[in-house]
Amino acid sequence: MAEDTDITLYRLQACPYCERVVRTLNELGLEYQSRFVEPMHSDRNVVKRISGARTVPAIVDEETGVTMSESANIVEYLRNIYGEEGV
Repeated sequence: MAEDTDITLYRLQACPYCERVVRTLNELGLEYQSRFVEPMHSDRNVVKRISGARTVPAIVDEETGVTMSESANIVEYLRNIYGEEGV
């Protein structure tokens, strides 16, 4: 995805929770940048720096200043902000 987007998604390969967020981003037509992180939980320092935890998925939305993790929370946030209700 594009480098100049406001949304960055921190994710793992083949992670079903991450893919749920990817599907939502695609459904909403949002451009985003994927950052694949280390599979070992203890090596995910980049995610800990941005979100305070080492769990993925995590997003940073520069447009709104929001940083969050947990796929259900991210999907709800994206739908509320960028879905039909948020437009």
